Amino acid sequence: MNIEFCMQDTTLIVTLSGEIDHHTSVEIRESVDREYHKRRARNILFDFERVVFMDSSGIGLLMGRYRTVSICGGYVGIYNVSPKVDQILSISGIYKLTRLYESLEHAFKCLA
Repeated sequence: MNIEFCMQDTTLIVTLSGEIDHHTSVEIRESVDREYHKRRARNILFDFERVVFMDSSGIGLLMGRYRTVSICGGYVGIYNVSPKVDQILSISGIYKLTRLYESLEHAFKCLA
């Protein structure tokens, strides 16, 4: 799993590559939380373009970030989701808590 971070305005953009499973979700969670607080972000956008596999640990990861961000008045969004991962996310009902965007540009238009 590779994790990259960048900030745009008050939004932390998290680009994930590889698999999100029981083993990698702990590392992702700790890294995202650390960067979110360090950078004093308001929102988090996850780029899932290079995520090749995700299990229920990924759902838990997103739910936890939603809880943290919503307390601070922000939003969690996901974009560039493959059909395979989208199916898992849809079945889980996570889209009731997070927002799905077509692209980073679309996300920023909606957050504005």
